[in-house]
Amino acid sequence: MNERKVILYIATSLDGFIAKDNNDISFLSHVEVKGEDYGYGEFVKTVDTVIMGRKTYDKVLSFGIEFPHKNKKCYVLSQSRTGKDDNVEFFNGDVGILIQKIRKIPGLDIFIDGGSELIHELMKQNLIDRFIISVIPHMLGGGIKLFNPGRPELTLKLIRSSSFPSGLVQLEYERGERLKQKAVYL
Repeated sequence: MNERKVILYIATSLDGFIAKDNNDISFLSHVEVKGEDYGYGEFVKTVDTVIMGRKTYDKVLSFGIEFPHKNKKCYVLSQSRTGKDDNVEFFNGDVGILIQKIRKIPGLDIFIDGGSELIHELMKQNLIDRFIISVIPHMLGGGIKLFNPGRPELTLKLIRSSSFPSGLVQLEYERGERLKQKAVYL
């Protein structure tokens, strides 16, 4: 049986930001095309677990729509909230230990749905197996960076690249084999 992969599926501006400083993600609308989901529908069929940061979760709730991951096991990393709500289970421990526990249970892959603090912690622990990054042809000029400094160097292998009429370019990478190593848990 293959180990469940941890997959970051996210959009970024061309200059590397996932949101403005005030968490505004309206720049994503520049590539909204009726009937085009850029592979997201197929991707979510490959995962049964979603992990996101609390700010991302709050942003999703602010859309006023039904929670998009109702049919998945969802964890929200939060230092201030505990327990569960109708959509998710809050987790305030080491995300590496959480992923280790999830991987012990047979299932599909694990979707990392943002934000930057969660991504940074996963990068520090070398836990992201695949990166699917949609680059939006828009420059924000500042905001919340996709990748924060202070993480280890990482070599990636390009698996796929796709371009779309909207200008969106989607890149899919896996960690380079020689750098693929088990995370160390203390």
